[in-house]
Amino acid sequence: MLLGRVAGTVVSTQKDPGLVGQRFLVVRQIDVDGQETGGYVVANDAVGAGLGEVVLYAAGSSARQTELTKGKACDAVIMAIVDSWEIGGHEVYHKNPPPSGSED
Repeated sequence: MLLGRVAGTVVSTQKDPGLVGQRFLVVRQIDVDGQETGGYVVANDAVGAGLGEVVLYAAGSSARQTELTKGKACDAVIMAIVDSWEIGGHEVYHKNPPPSGSED
């Protein structure tokens, strides 16, 4: 699994029938300090991630292991939205709570 930040969306009206109804997001890999490290990848969104969110994604054959992508033409999938992580006992990242009055 890799850490990434959702950078954008991809819209495709013409696609393989097995991909109809799936959402595609542009993800940029980040390191454990939250710094961008690599290029961009288009990933199937299996969890409802949003723009700017930090996510866990898998690439290659591992991307076809989720319920959404099993047996599909998929090379990357977002499989989790990150709430927090720590390194050496110190919290490095914590997702901002939703604004008060919003529903989760």
